Amino acid sequence: MTKCSICNNKIAELFLEKIKGTIIRKPGSSKQYPVCFECQKKFPGKEEMLKKI
Repeated sequence: MTKCSICNNKIAELFLEKIKGTIIRKPGSSKQYPVCFECQKKFPGKEEMLKKI
């Protein structure tokens, strides 16, 4: 199980370990941050989500 980088809730996985959410990256970085659907609704912009991480 993967956890959301913002709220630390578990994110469900689909077939072949694909997460049910999205993954964002900071510009110029290779590190990936999984984000759940609830946090995507709270913070609609990518910049807002990156500030919370």
